[in-house]
Amino acid sequence: MLVSPSELIDILKSQGLKLALAESCTGGMIATSITDVPGSSAVLERGYITYSNQSKIDCLGVSKATLANQGAVSAETAKEMATGALNNSQADIALSVTGIAGPDGGTTEKPVGLVYFGLAYKKSKEVKTFEKRFSGDRFDIRSQASNFARFILEKHL
Repeated sequence: MLVSPSELIDILKSQGLKLALAESCTGGMIATSITDVPGSSAVLERGYITYSNQSKIDCLGVSKATLANQGAVSAETAKEMATGALNNSQADIALSVTGIAGPDGGTTEKPVGLVYFGLAYKKSKEVKTFEKRFSGDRFDIRSQASNFARFILEKHL
């Protein structure tokens, strides 16, 4: 079951954790869902909206080689985005999202609706990645990705 942003904030507070976000295709939807809740400043340390490849490089330290060889929409990029958000913040945990929201931009190998997530932990230095395919229009895909991001956080905290 999907936790509400308020419930996610309560979970993070109860564990004394600060969160950093690195969003591409969701364009800040995850951060918005969290900051809509009073008290979110206790857990949301910062958020990056790194829509362009250059912003992924500049703000998060994503490798040019990763972007050239794997593409912006890849598990490797999601991993580097999460790691970069964690390394460039005071957060304990960082979540990243990168994908193709459409309606254009999809290919046979990487169709519209393909989204990758990264989850990095400061304490263990572990980074997990997740792949998900969503359907619907651009708003639907972005909304589903935002909701799934909260699901990931809840399941791995």
